[in-house]
Amino acid sequence: MSEIIKNRSEILFLYDVKDANPNGDPVDENKPRIDEETGVNIVTDVRLKRTIRDYFLSLVENKDVRLKDEDIFVKERRDEEGFLYDAKTRAKEFLHKEGKFQEMRDFIKEDICKKCIDVRLFGAVIPLDLKVQKGSKMEANSEQQEKEKEKSGSITLTGPVQFKFGRSIHKVDGPVFIKGTGAFADKYDEKNKKLQFTFREEYVLPYSLICFYGIVNENVAKNTELKQSDIELLLEGIWIGTKNLISRSKFGQMPRFLMQIVYKEGQNFHIGELDKLISLKSEIPDEAIRDISDVKIDVSELLNVINKHKDKIEKIRIKVDDRVQFIKDDKETDLKTALNGFTIEELTF
Repeated sequence: MSEIIKNRSEILFLYDVKDANPNGDPVDENKPRIDEETGVNIVTDVRLKRTIRDYFLSLVENKDVRLKDEDIFVKERRDEEGFLYDAKTRAKEFLHKEGKFQEMRDFIKEDICKKCIDVRLFGAVIPLDLKVQKGSKMEANSEQQEKEKEKSGSITLTGPVQFKFGRSIHKVDGPVFIKGTGAFADKYDEKNKKLQFTFREEYVLPYSLICFYGIVNENVAKNTELKQSDIELLLEGIWIGTKNLISRSKFGQMPRFLMQIVYKEGQNFHIGELDKLISLKSEIPDEAIRDISDVKIDVSELLNVINKHKDKIEKIRIKVDDRVQFIKDDKETDLKTALNGFTIEELTF
């Protein structure tokens, strides 16, 4: 079994989306989220975490041995009558012993951290409504039933892995409004003697190259018992989970670049804001970009800062899509060559 992680690390992830909606806003007609001042596309960290959770859930359902006896805490659960579980009901599934409220709270916390990789990674705030004994069995006589009462509280687990909102590294065109005919008839038109079909409406972006930045905090990892094997699955979930989003609104997403900078044990340090150290270069206007081949990723500033803190870095782990082009100081560069002098590990999922 893996040990609890001891090294801080930072994650940088680039992916793109074409003719799709990377993250709709439910209070604004499910339109892609756009910063009106900058024209930049925004994707929430919640969307990325859902992508990762969905990937984990697929592993659990397919009985992947790496998640044997594991569960995903944040997932849809229904009772026998079809009603959705709320968080309080979900939490009770992890209570296997009765006792005082604090004891039961600790039982639930321990079991969730043991069994739920998503909580070990991202943490959770879990509300509780538990029945606790008002009197002990020793105090109750044969004619008096044990009295119980409901007691409320919560479990708060700060996640060792935190992501900022993802943002496109260019202005995006759109969103484009698309209206089409639905698959099913709505009603029959007696006058024209034909079926009338429903209409579907959606908003998509022609193209968006999105960057996410995250931190793995080794100090907080102790609270959820986050293991190195969890981090391996996290990185896999980021890459493959994004690629496996094949729903109608998400089809067209491709992971392009993933980097994890792992710092030496005991280094209470990280560079920070890696997402601000890369930029996009293109010979066409931002809004006209339609494919990864239209752009080059400038990593000059990123490489300069990484080299500045070389003595604090244990290794750098990377995965790069074959179609991505990097430049340093206006010249095309191979990232592994540019990182010469560091211990480089290529991610192989």
